[in-house]
Amino acid sequence: MSWTITLHRAAKQEFDNQPADIRAKLAHIVKLIETFGLSRVPVKYTKHLQGALWEFRLKGKDSIVRALYVTALDRRIVIVRVFTKKTQKTPRKEIEIALERAKDFSD
Repeated sequence: MSWTITLHRAAKQEFDNQPADIRAKLAHIVKLIETFGLSRVPVKYTKHLQGALWEFRLKGKDSIVRALYVTALDRRIVIVRVFTKKTQKTPRKEIEIALERAKDFSD
C-alpha cells in the first residue's frame, strides 16, 4: 500500500501562495514518498516537531518554508500548515495552528 498526501484546505491556499521553486521542492518530496515510502525520505527534508506533528523542510532561492504535517494509520500524510520561516526555531504559534487543523484528521 502506498502513501497518499493531501493538503488541509487552508494549507492548500498557503501552498499556492508560495514561489514556484518552493512548490517544485514539495512536489519532489511528495514524489519521493510515493515512490520509496516515508521512511526512505532523506533526513534533510523532514523533522519531527512534537507528538504526531512533523515538518517538511523546503528551501528555495529566496525563502525557507516549512510544511507541517501529520500522518494517519492508513498511510496518509495531511499537510496542515505551510508558512515562510523567519526565525531559527519554528514559532509556537505555527505549531498551535497546525495542531488545531490536525484535529480534523485525527483517527
